[in-house]
Amino acid sequence: MRFTRYSRYSPTDADGIDLDELLSQLADYLLQSGFEAQFLSIHELDTERTLEQLRQAILEALEANDMLPAELQQAMQENPEQADELLNQFLQNLMERMMEEGHIRVNQPPSPAPQGQVEEFDPKQVRFELTDKALDFLGYKQLKELLGALGKSSFGRHDTKELATGVEVVGASKIYEFGDHLNLDITATLGQSIKRRLAEGRAALSFPLDLDYPDLQVHQSEYHSSCATVLLLDCSHSMILYGEDRFTPAKKVALALAHLIRTQYPGDSLHLVLFHDSAEEMPLGQLARVQVGPYYTNTREGLRLARRLLDAENKDMRQIILITDGKPSALTLEDGRLYKNAFGLDPLVVSETLKEVARCRRSGVIINTFMLASDYSLVHFVHQVCAIARGKAYFTTPSTLGQYLLLDYVNRKSKRIH
Repeated sequence: MRFTRYSRYSPTDADGIDLDELLSQLADYLLQSGFEAQFLSIHELDTERTLEQLRQAILEALEANDMLPAELQQAMQENPEQADELLNQFLQNLMERMMEEGHIRVNQPPSPAPQGQVEEFDPKQVRFELTDKALDFLGYKQLKELLGALGKSSFGRHDTKELATGVEVVGASKIYEFGDHLNLDITATLGQSIKRRLAEGRAALSFPLDLDYPDLQVHQSEYHSSCATVLLLDCSHSMILYGEDRFTPAKKVALALAHLIRTQYPGDSLHLVLFHDSAEEMPLGQLARVQVGPYYTNTREGLRLARRLLDAENKDMRQIILITDGKPSALTLEDGRLYKNAFGLDPLVVSETLKEVARCRRSGVIINTFMLASDYSLVHFVHQVCAIARGKAYFTTPSTLGQYLLLDYVNRKSKRIH
């Protein structure tokens, strides 16, 4: 038999910290894309962060936003020789609270130590990762900020111009057809029966009522479409070059889009595909750990994988949201070898990429491109993609990417099914 032992609760200064606010302040650190380490080689990049790094990030966030408890600051001033120990204990308690409340998990969780002793683990070696709870919260915060900038507080399902039979009544009744929801309009049904009886020369009313199949009238409701989306995200090294981090905002938009779909469009689906030398589907739960690398840009391979994923979806609408800042510079040949040309728009790479765009169109897949660059040659290439795929092109910046993308996702579907 298992027993639970209860002990007296001992509050600490860390209990007064708002973890939601702290996570918001740590968002840039938790979702970083390698911008700070862009001069390191691929072998030196470390996608797994340690508790010591988290401790330092928490301290910087608390100091920058004046979130250190007044009691702690006073204790540190009164006991300067113990200031470092008090601060370290406070940060340790705060990280343990983040673990207890399910925001982070570690691969080597520390065991409680006796009073007055130091925990027996090395924070420089213990790795941590975000939980689904933390990712969902960050997605919610990003979505709230983006929608606030748009001047909207909430979104509903994808409305179309079509009418369907359902519970929510928005239009005139129609004659019942096989397959419709049997949501009868009683008044219209009886009226149709009376009209039919008068046309046949019989009395308008007699009992029992004589209802026939053509008399049945059903309410109409708005038809709401469903959508399958692949977010195709460029993670080549150019996304953090030229003094600007373009990948972290793209990751934040991906989290916001995932939260929007999960909460407001439960019938929709979202896949995340990263492309570089090749392409692979990435679970949204692993998005926070993804960093860029010194890769080429194999746009065609990303489109091929996205098309295969969408072919398996049975949705009214299927679309690819392509976020990139560079030209296609690589191509996977039929024998599996990688053809690369980082200089200019290579004719072979461009032609094969456009052929894949045409295959997407034949499969009924729309491609919307969000370009984080404005070079003339890239503008021309993106316009070619849009002309073939019947999509749209948005030449935007990392700071406005989310507003353009979310507004497009919500509004464009109403123009798709007519």
